[in-house]
Amino acid sequence: MSLLAPAGMFFAAALPVVIVFYLLKRRRTTRLVSSTLLWQKFLAETQANAPFQKLRHNWLLILQLLLLALVVLALARPFLGGTSKPTRIKVLILDASASMQATDEKPSRFEKARAEALKLVDGLRDGERMMVLQAGASTEVKQSATSDKVALRRALEACTPTDGRARITEALEMAAAFTFEKRGEDTVASGEIHLISDGALGSLGSFENKNLPLVFHLVGQRAENLGIIHLDVRANPDNAAQRAVFATVANFSTNALSSELELRFEEQIVEARTVKLEPKQKLPLVFTVNQPRDGIFTLRLTTADDLPVDNQASVVSLLPQPVKVLLVSRGNRFLERALRAVGNVELSTVQNLTATVPGTDVLVLDDVLPAAWPEGNVLAIHTVVTNLFTNWSRVEAPAIVDWKGTHPVLRSVSFDNVQVAEAHAVKPPPWAVPLVESQQTPLVLAGEHGRQRIVWVGFDTLQSTWPLRVSFPIFVANAVEWLNPAAARNAQLTIRAGEPFRLALAGAPATARLTRPDGKTQDLKLDGKELVLGETHRVGVYRLKAGTNEIAFTANLTDAQESDITPQDQLPIGKYARVEASLSVRADREVWRWLAAAGLCVLMFEWWWFHRRTA
Repeated sequence: MSLLAPAGMFFAAALPVVIVFYLLKRRRTTRLVSSTLLWQKFLAETQANAPFQKLRHNWLLILQLLLLALVVLALARPFLGGTSKPTRIKVLILDASASMQATDEKPSRFEKARAEALKLVDGLRDGERMMVLQAGASTEVKQSATSDKVALRRALEACTPTDGRARITEALEMAAAFTFEKRGEDTVASGEIHLISDGALGSLGSFENKNLPLVFHLVGQRAENLGIIHLDVRANPDNAAQRAVFATVANFSTNALSSELELRFEEQIVEARTVKLEPKQKLPLVFTVNQPRDGIFTLRLTTADDLPVDNQASVVSLLPQPVKVLLVSRGNRFLERALRAVGNVELSTVQNLTATVPGTDVLVLDDVLPAAWPEGNVLAIHTVVTNLFTNWSRVEAPAIVDWKGTHPVLRSVSFDNVQVAEAHAVKPPPWAVPLVESQQTPLVLAGEHGRQRIVWVGFDTLQSTWPLRVSFPIFVANAVEWLNPAAARNAQLTIRAGEPFRLALAGAPATARLTRPDGKTQDLKLDGKELVLGETHRVGVYRLKAGTNEIAFTANLTDAQESDITPQDQLPIGKYARVEASLSVRADREVWRWLAAAGLCVLMFEWWWFHRRTA
């Protein structure tokens, strides 16, 4: 056993003082005490015969010396040493993702993780330092490396869980920077990384092939959860006067679960259903409802499960407005017919573009080269300009090898049996995402260049078999919807919790007031032409008031990875093995609390004996 505060042993000098008091001549005065049990021998004596008297056996003296000895030992803070070697630094990563709010641990997984972290703080040895990181949508340094246990405990108490996904890889990158050091030509680990999590982390990227000095502390026991993992609203294809709300509910439990499902529009229930899902089942749902005005649809599960944060999701729904599309083409009937088939489109056609046409929502350039690159959102087909690419070349008969069907522009679009005669070969710029690729070059790109959305098709559709396929009009409809400024703005008003909210401003006042889902308000200063709000860690409806303008946006979890709260006892980290979950074991265990408790028991003994004798 060793001492953390050896200076506390100086208080042991008080032990002889107690003995001296028993040797000195006593002047008796009348005092009220709770019991005379320990004082009966002294009541028979009236005075001392000498200044110093012989020390007699006395239980009161023994108890006082025992109590004082326990207090001195507690002040010296003795501890039991462990077998592990001290490390230069320990980096503590506390998972603050939504799944850590699960209540299978009482009161929650996050509180259990905080308790485990406090144990690690108590186990710090002399010369060891610890850093505290909170892993949420971004990694926060709650406490830089220090050996001050009070500061570390204060940092842990300041940690709070969020309603979004945690970027653990970002936290691991930061932790790795402090736990490796250069020694000669080798890089060696000089610290430890302690991750306290339920293991619902998803892909760990490059760390799956990198050996880290990681200790994984697992929290969580079960996965009784029913959650909403998808919510979207669109125009009803069968009835333009109605809206279609698409949702997906998933059961991540090993048992069948059922719940009432309520769909509300501005807090008014418009439809209710009872859903029952088998274990590990996902259930897609479609609601068709009338929408009288712009508003917010909210879907709510009424069941009580281990993770309440995914039992509700909201989406902003703006009534559709006619999309004004300008087609610039020398003649492409397939493309013109596909554009006219898109619902709620007002189409105009010209052969040459001399200037930007005001009031146009989407501009379609078909095998034409404009004199100046236009403003607004553009679907550019077989057009290359320096505004988009620095250089390009020509490739014949490129074969389509892959396409991204998850992108909104390629939703339900297939390129099977599509042949292309020739195409422009370009290098994808930083702003663009390749959607359709050949071995030589990307054939379709999409992205946002500045504030302009662009879909670029690198080949002439009339020199291909694509217009003869059913996927062509579907692609055109998807592209118009994605390029529509109103649809893009509508999509901006629904984000995932933890993601930044961005909104372009035009002539907005200098200040605005934000009302959060919990009802708290915050005054914001509006600088520039864009509002960027990063504190969206809670699910619900946010309302922004700027002058006479009022804007509402929603933040949801809708994340199957976070809703699946099944504890994972392994992490895929390391070249040859996985990191197993371990128990939290303190290297140094302080025992002063037990000594202080023993001293309290000594104090309570006399009180107990008095009541026992007088009962």
